Amino acid sequence: MGKRVAVVLAGCGVFDGSEIHEASAVLVHLSRGGAEVKIFAPNIEQRDVVNHLKGSPADEKRNVLVESARLARGNIQDLAELKVSEFDAVIFPGGFGVAKNLCSWAVDGKNCTVNEYVNSTLRAFHGAKKPIGLCCISPVLAAKIFPGCEVTVGQDKNVDGRFPDAETASAIAELGCKHICKDVSESHVDKANKIVTTCAFMCKAPLHEIFDGIGTMIKGKANTMDLTIQYLPKTSGHWCPSSPLIGISSELSSLCWKSSQGKGNVSQCFSRLGVNEIWPPDASTPMH
Repeated sequence: MGKRVAVVLAGCGVFDGSEIHEASAVLVHLSRGGAEVKIFAPNIEQRDVVNHLKGSPADEKRNVLVESARLARGNIQDLAELKVSEFDAVIFPGGFGVAKNLCSWAVDGKNCTVNEYVNSTLRAFHGAKKPIGLCCISPVLAAKIFPGCEVTVGQDKNVDGRFPDAETASAIAELGCKHICKDVSESHVDKANKIVTTCAFMCKAPLHEIFDGIGTMIKGKANTMDLTIQYLPKTSGHWCPSSPLIGISSELSSLCWKSSQGKGNVSQCFSRLGVNEIWPPDASTPMH
């Protein structure tokens, strides 16, 4: 069975909800990785509604859960019902809805408040030492809730006009967190807090680069997977590697076991397979 991942949405549409391409990219990468996904959203009214054709406010009211159901093809639950014990990781795609509906960053910046269910969900995953994935503007949620954490929203300067919201990095630093500059194709892993972030549409980049960057967060490119490896007992009594975000393939587990031939420890096994950095770094769990 693949890893169980909760995906939390903030509506439907970049200007007042979840960014649709980011949400789709997250779901595609998780599907390709064999994850078992359930989608959630808070059952609250949107802060505002934007006419996406005109880019102007619309005089109407919409519900975040109802709108998010469009992206989830109707298969969605109220965030209040999420039980952390039933999942291995949680991911928040970006979009202005994160800054408007999941928190008040769009209005209050670093002085924002975070929705109570978003807050409790993130704290519960963090407390259980389960990975948290955040795209685009979503890393501000971690910056607000977990002082001292490390995140990326891209660059802290508007390099070549590609990072128009670079000042967000300064606000994150003012909250006592460390902003790590990364390009759109990269992600950052805060090993201590198990928070994985990528800038996505905080960068003006082609869609395929956004898609690939989100893939680094989920699949483990650019060391993400290597840095988040855990060890879970198999029913046979042997130990096998498993990524907390989507899980390493059963083929790799089999290779690891065959490589060790029942001898040595996990670190030695992975070294033989060409994996140079593992989590935790000092892992020395016996293979049998």
